[in-house]
Amino acid sequence: MEERKRVLFPDLSANAFVTDADRKALAALEAVPLLPQVLRKFSELGLDRWYYCLNMSMSVRCGPRQYPTVYGIFQEATRILDMPEPELYISSNPFPNAFAGGVERPYVTLRNSMLDTLTDEQLYHLIGHELGHVKAGHMLYRMVGRLLLPLLQALGRRLPILGDAAAISLALAFYEWFRQSEFSCDRAGLLVSQNLEDSLRANLALTAGPNRFSNEESFEVFMEQARIYQEATPLDQLGKIILFFAGNWAFTHPMPVARAQALEKWAESGDYAKILHGIYPRN
Repeated sequence: MEERKRVLFPDLSANAFVTDADRKALAALEAVPLLPQVLRKFSELGLDRWYYCLNMSMSVRCGPRQYPTVYGIFQEATRILDMPEPELYISSNPFPNAFAGGVERPYVTLRNSMLDTLTDEQLYHLIGHELGHVKAGHMLYRMVGRLLLPLLQALGRRLPILGDAAAISLALAFYEWFRQSEFSCDRAGLLVSQNLEDSLRANLALTAGPNRFSNEESFEVFMEQARIYQEATPLDQLGKIILFFAGNWAFTHPMPVARAQALEKWAESGDYAKILHGIYPRN
């Protein structure tokens, strides 16, 4: 496959891809009175270092002599987004996923099943997405949320009607910001892949998961499905609201078809094209 020449974005500011909804959700999260105490305790206990050591102990760190192909894609992605290079790891897990972690020492971890699921071109989108979290300064709140939310669930605060009001407010704000931050980083993924179809095909591959009939996937039909979901009837829209309060409020990621449609709309809005032509917020 011929190597694609990708555009670099010198001095790129995260404001180029962070959505307004992301900023609004973050402001709501920061307004929760309990948050400063949680952040202070996270720092006092050194939990960021614990997570870093745990990840390093269970994953393989990539570099020029360790998985050089994946590492090469990763290096190019950091150059495109004009950001310092975090550490890159590969872990063993049959469920395809990837995540960014680390506040003081940021890292990106890809599960091996993810590498089997995506093509090289689709990996550019995935890696760009995870780097977007680092570039946008999401890491502190993401690391705190990863620890706090399971703890609140373990204490029985799984539904908005239960538990301490301050903790519930914090949990709701965290979940909403988690979801909105994913839309922002999908845009970062597209800025790295620089091919809308590759980015959306990555979304399709992850939604369906690895399977022996993947050669029968239809990108066009998947996008039709995404548009139908977004253009639902008023009754279906009401159903979405009911499902949200029944449990979807505790999802850390938006619905895959909603993400696909949101990314397509952004690409068609003209803002993406402006960035490709060098018109974007700079640091």
